[in-house]
Amino acid sequence: MRHRKAGRKLNRNSSHREAMLCNLLNSLVKSERIQTTLIRAKELQKIADKAVTLAKKNTPASITQLSKLVKSDREIVITKLLKEIGPRFAAREGGYTRIIKLGFRRGDAAPTAIIEYLGADESVKKKAKKAAPKAAEAPVEAPKEEAKAEEPQA
Repeated sequence: MRHRKAGRKLNRNSSHREAMLCNLLNSLVKSERIQTTLIRAKELQKIADKAVTLAKKNTPASITQLSKLVKSDREIVITKLLKEIGPRFAAREGGYTRIIKLGFRRGDAAPTAIIEYLGADESVKKKAKKAAPKAAEAPVEAPKEEAKAEEPQA
């Protein structure tokens, strides 16, 4: 009987399941939005919310606990959690992620979903605005074909 056993097995042994969820957490923190299966997203949501709560505390003990959650790319992921994602949710008391159901995957009909941090749209827009002025600095020449079309023909 499975009484009082929390979490899903996801058809993997414990080390593989832990590594997979760690990699999903890394991807979520780096890009703030990922697409995966619905069941994986629900399991990842627990870990991602716990990571944000630890990042909000920003104490040496919470940083140590974060390093246990994050196995690879520790410097990048922990820095982003502490400097960007944690302060963004400073006034919020939980529920830092959102799961949006997408439908069924074509090959095996597995239900898919997008998991994202709240406010991920704003951070993506800010990055796009920073990139837009660089593209606008390039000189743009007027097309010569339009100038020819404006001249009256005799």
